[in-house]
Amino acid sequence: MPERPTTYEFDRGIAVTAHPDGGYAAELDPGWVVGGGVNGGYLLAVIGNAVRERLAASGHVDPFSVSAHYLSASVPGPATVETEVVRAGGRFSTVAATLVQHVDGVRVPRISTLATYGDLDAAHDATTDAAAAALHLALPVPELPPLEECLLSSDAPPEFKVVAPLLDRFGTRLDPATAMWAVGKPSRNGVIQGWFELADHRPLDPIALLMVVDALPPVTFDLGMPGWAPTLELTAHVRAKPAPGWAVVRHCTRTVAGGLFEEDCDVWDSTGTLVAQSRQLALQPRT
Repeated sequence: MPERPTTYEFDRGIAVTAHPDGGYAAELDPGWVVGGGVNGGYLLAVIGNAVRERLAASGHVDPFSVSAHYLSASVPGPATVETEVVRAGGRFSTVAATLVQHVDGVRVPRISTLATYGDLDAAHDATTDAAAAALHLALPVPELPPLEECLLSSDAPPEFKVVAPLLDRFGTRLDPATAMWAVGKPSRNGVIQGWFELADHRPLDPIALLMVVDALPPVTFDLGMPGWAPTLELTAHVRAKPAPGWAVVRHCTRTVAGGLFEEDCDVWDSTGTLVAQSRQLALQPRT
């Protein structure tokens, strides 16, 4: 498999180096910090890239389902992704992967994942895609205002970006109707949505989608609950390779209870194709 390009910031940030024991060394970039730790979607992409490298020889290089449990907050600096191939099959392979860091010489697990990979190109053919289309179950793309009428997330006040430098990694343009929390007027509908691209225009791919599903602000902001919302568990499903251009991302929640909330994410590419979905369980921000 050809070496991954490092022209773009995201590729440099998720780069891994193989160890003979099946582990992969990574350097977690401080530019992806938000709140009390490194962004969970970025970390999932680091792990996803290591799994991709581990399975390269099999041709199973695309994530289909990645389920992650966040055990402790990661910090910028060296990390290792430990991998074990649990199953190597014809259509799919499954890898158990754990991202760890060493603190004062002690191994500290940060994220434990189970990832199923395959070939997204082979998964789509004319017969199965036609049968799916005939069901008329496609999830419609939200209607968003034009790009120029949306709010650029990286224009957030400097005091906010001190605790969320990852905003400079994105060119996200938020739908104003779901971003009034920024001026103290949340809609309380539990929805945040907008146009998405990376700040340096790096095209999205299946590994990047693992980051995109956790790229928008926590949906609790729209409920009038600002603050860091640590993820306990996140499962991402990649449905197709995204076409170039602006993606549309929507986060929503239906339940806040017991100090926790669920957040569902849907991602459509520039052609209106649903390319990724996720659900996560996270801690309700303290107010």
